[in-house]
Amino acid sequence: MKKYPARKTLGVACLFAALVFVSFAGAASPGGTASPAAPSAHDDVGARRAFTAAYGVFLHPRCMNCHPSGDRPLQGDDSHPHAQNVQRGPLGDGKYGMKCGACHQKENIPGPHRPPGAIVWRLPPPKMPMIFQGKSPHELCEQLKDPARNGGRTLQQIIEHVSTDKLVGWGWDPGEGRTLPPLSREEFARGIKQWVEKGAACPE
Repeated sequence: MKKYPARKTLGVACLFAALVFVSFAGAASPGGTASPAAPSAHDDVGARRAFTAAYGVFLHPRCMNCHPSGDRPLQGDDSHPHAQNVQRGPLGDGKYGMKCGACHQKENIPGPHRPPGAIVWRLPPPKMPMIFQGKSPHELCEQLKDPARNGGRTLQQIIEHVSTDKLVGWGWDPGEGRTLPPLSREEFARGIKQWVEKGAACPE
């Protein structure tokens, strides 16, 4: 058998490896390079439909009561002003001695209509109130798309927020005597995701 110098053998091996790599890369796409995942096609009608379905959750008392148009939170299924004249406060967690945490613990207190609770119970701060009350589908949609009014979030972060945030999740575990939003949390999060993936067009 004919022996080849080690350097020549190494060169042949490298050439073979390069040819294999080019072969596989060429198979990844017609142009010979791997193509990125195609973005979802815009579907304005589908996006508007998805947001309109989710809108009912935003305006349900479990969500809207903590996103009022004024500085006083709302309570109850009739969304009446919070008792004890509770106010938003400079950080959204109450004003003076009337802090949210004085009554709202880390979980619901057992019993019908007892104070509800979550890990962090608060309203959005006054500098970023994120108002839901009184907003039309178009107005609320535009607000959610605007980082200057949505808490500085991207659309992907909006999806994550509605899908995983524990205070948002309380809306579907509100304690005895309180109604639930019209969609399950999974349906709601899926609708927001579809709205974003279809281009995030707003209802007209």
